Amino acid sequence: MKNRLSNSRRKRRKRKIFIGIFSLLFIVIGACSYIGFQVYDTAKESYSELERDNDMSELRDTKVDIGNEPISILLLGIENYSSYGKGGRADTQIVLTLDPKSKDVTMTSIPRDTKVEVPGEKVGSEFAGMHKINAAYTYGYLTKYGAKKLAVETVEDLLEIPIDKYIAVDFDGFHDIVDAIGGVEVDVKYPFWEKNYYSNDRIYFDEGITKMNGEEALAFVRMRKRDVNTVYSRDQRQRQFIKATVDEIKSGDTIFEINEISDVLKNNVETNLKPGEMLALQRKFPTLSSTSIETNEIVGTTPDVAGPSYFIPDIKQLEILKKELKNFMKLS
Repeated sequence: MKNRLSNSRRKRRKRKIFIGIFSLLFIVIGACSYIGFQVYDTAKESYSELERDNDMSELRDTKVDIGNEPISILLLGIENYSSYGKGGRADTQIVLTLDPKSKDVTMTSIPRDTKVEVPGEKVGSEFAGMHKINAAYTYGYLTKYGAKKLAVETVEDLLEIPIDKYIAVDFDGFHDIVDAIGGVEVDVKYPFWEKNYYSNDRIYFDEGITKMNGEEALAFVRMRKRDVNTVYSRDQRQRQFIKATVDEIKSGDTIFEINEISDVLKNNVETNLKPGEMLALQRKFPTLSSTSIETNEIVGTTPDVAGPSYFIPDIKQLEILKKELKNFMKLS
């Protein structure tokens, strides 16, 4: 919703707020929302811990000091429509690392089909073995190990860095967030079409600048079966959308409807970031823009073989990426 508000709508006295502060990026993800003091109480309702010892990653020796030390946040975009809102798959996984002293931010996309091992001690012999990384969330739910917990730990095993926090949002939440901020303007690199998640109609994307609403944005970040995906990948589009959303909000033209944002947070978002931690990050990153976000991509191949179609990371490139992330987070 932009500044073009009707007089009748102004008279409703709904509390509308102008927000220009740090966003907690959550995809679905490639979506994000600016969360500030105005939604402090609502943020409490989205809080969901991971039930980890001392509330920290096993890869940490001591608790990270959020707001003063580098941290990592796993963004999870949950596809749960086929499971009627229960369980589902983490089809979007993006790792953010943030350094509050240098103000640097990195964003690393993890392909949904990445081949990983899920250990039997966590999910039992029935589900143990090699799987696509998006299924870790599913098996964590089915075995009651914890969907978010297993998703976080599986990413930790892949990248060999601690994942300190997570933010999970489902498709409806992504859709509603985009609509709540009045849409997002994206520079589409290649034309393509994708089915509307809600109506099954085709949505066509032309090359060039496009203002997307929630339905269009969801189609834009989900597409993976058209030929253009080979040169304009889903992971690339998700990273692009996150950066475009940051710019949309930082432009200063965006007005949020506090009730809309609050409803999305309460109904469609879960995180183990406490409200105080959100505000600590906001104070350290008050002027975040897309130009300050460095994007990383996991390089690899998808062999054409019988059975499941796995994405196999390039080992050398993955080792380089893991080293870069460890250095960013100042891990020994």
